[in-house]
Amino acid sequence: MKHPNYRRWATADFVSVTGAWMQNLALNWLVLMMTGSASLLGLSFLFQAAPRVLLGSWAGAVADRWPVRRILFVTQTLHAVLAVALAAVAWTGAPLPALYGIAVISGTITVFDGPALGRFGSQLVSREDLSNALSLGSIISSAGRILGMSLAGALVGVTGEGWLFLLNGLSFLGVLVAIQRVRPESMHQLATSTPERAGAKAGLRYVLGHRPMIALFALSFVLSSLGRNYQLTMAAMSNGPLGTGAAGYSLLSVVFAVGTVLGGLLAASRSELTLRILLGMAMGTSVLQMLSGTSSALLIFAAVIFPIAAGAVVIDTTLTTRIQLDSDEEMRGRVLAAKGIVTAAAGAVGGPVLGWLAEQAGPGYALQLAGLITTLATAAAWIHLARMPERRDMPAHRKWAQLTVAHSGAPSAEQPQSAQQVETEQPPENQPTDAAPAPARNPRWLMRIDKPAEVKPDTTHAGTASEASRPQRVEKPQREEKEPTPKISVPKAPVPKDGVPTVNSSSG
Repeated sequence: MKHPNYRRWATADFVSVTGAWMQNLALNWLVLMMTGSASLLGLSFLFQAAPRVLLGSWAGAVADRWPVRRILFVTQTLHAVLAVALAAVAWTGAPLPALYGIAVISGTITVFDGPALGRFGSQLVSREDLSNALSLGSIISSAGRILGMSLAGALVGVTGEGWLFLLNGLSFLGVLVAIQRVRPESMHQLATSTPERAGAKAGLRYVLGHRPMIALFALSFVLSSLGRNYQLTMAAMSNGPLGTGAAGYSLLSVVFAVGTVLGGLLAASRSELTLRILLGMAMGTSVLQMLSGTSSALLIFAAVIFPIAAGAVVIDTTLTTRIQLDSDEEMRGRVLAAKGIVTAAAGAVGGPVLGWLAEQAGPGYALQLAGLITTLATAAAWIHLARMPERRDMPAHRKWAQLTVAHSGAPSAEQPQSAQQVETEQPPENQPTDAAPAPARNPRWLMRIDKPAEVKPDTTHAGTASEASRPQRVEKPQREEKEPTPKISVPKAPVPKDGVPTVNSSSG
C-alpha cells in the first residue's frame, strides 16, 4: 500500500469485484428462472469458458505487445456495455439465445482482459512487492465476493436481476477513473516483446520449453479440477451425508469464503512466496480433502474445509507469483494466458468428473478419491522438480524458492550461471589462467537484483579477435630470486582497480 498507484487501483478493483459477483449471482438466477434447468445453466458457463481456451495464447501475445492501459480501458468499457445489455435483456424478457450470445462475448472480452490485468498489476508495484500485491488482490477478490453475493441475495428478490446488472455496469466507471489516475511515470515498466519473440507461437514455444513451469501447470490442473471444485462438493455433501440442505450449503459457502480471506492474509504475511510453500500447501490441502470425505457432521466438515480454503488461496497466489518472477518479462502476458487456459480447462473437466463420482459412489467417496489423486500428484511433482536437469545444479538456498536460476531467451536444460557463481569463478589477482572466462548471460531482471560488478571490455588495444581473447599472464616479482633471469616482453592486459583482468569480448 506504500505505492500510490496500487492504492488507487485497489479501491476501484474492490468495487468492480463486488459488482461482478452481484452480476454472476443475478445471471445464474435469471437463467434458472427462464429455463428451470441446471444443465442449461451449465451451458452458459461453457460459453464463457470456451473463448478462454481457444484464444488465450493470442490474447497473451496482445498484452505483451500493446500498452496494457489502453487494452484495459477498452475491455473495461466493453464489460460495462455488456452489463447494461444484460439489464435490457432482463427488463424486456429477451429469449435465452440472447443471454448465451452475451456470455460468449463476455468470455471473449475476459480472455483479453486477464493477461492485461496481470501485466498492469505487476507494473503498479516493485518486483520485491509483487507477491504481496497478488496476496492483497486475493483478499480483495474474496472480500468482494462475500459482499457482492450478500448484496445480490438481499436485493434480487426486491429489485429483480436487471438492477443488479445495471449496478455492475456503473461499478466499471470507478475502474476507468482509476486507470486514468494511475501515473505512468510511477509505474514499474516491464520489457516488451521484440518482433522475433512476438506472437502466440513464440509464447507457446516458450511455455512448452519451460519444463519446470509445465510441471507446475500440470500440478495446478490436477489440483484445480479435483481439489478446488468445492462449490459442487459442498452442495453434494449438504444434500447427501450431512443432510443439512440449502441452509447448510449457505453456511459452508460463508465458511469457505472467510477461509479464502485468511489465506490471502497468510500469503501477504510472507516476504517471499516460494516453491516449497506451494508444494507444502498442496500436500496439506490434499490430505485434508481426504479427511473431509469422512465427515458426518456439518461442523466437522466446516472445520476441515476452512484451512482447505486458506491453503487454496496460498497455492494460487504462490503459483501466479512464481510463474511471473521466474519467466521473461516480455513473455509475462502469454505465461498468464497459459495459466488461464489451464484453469479454464481444469474447471471444464473437473466439474463433470466430480459430479459423476458423487452420483455413482457418493460425495464422501468422491472427496476421498480426489484427495488421494491430488496427494499422489503433488508427491510426483515434488520428485520430478527435484530431478530436473534445469534445477539439479541450483544453489541449495534457492532450489526450493524458485523454479529456475535465470532465463535468457527460451529456457533449456543448460541454464546460465547466476551472478554469484560468475563472481566466484573470476581468477584471483595476479593468478595465471589457462582460458578466458565465459561471459555471463544473465537476464536483465537478475542483473538488477544481484547488481554484480560491471566488467568493461578492454578497448585500449587494437588487434584481432583471437589476440584480444587470448589469456594474458601477469609476471610475478623477481625480487626473491638470487640469480637474475632474462626478461621477456609479454603484452599485459590492463588490470582495473578491482584486480580482475579485463577481456575483450564481442558479447560483453
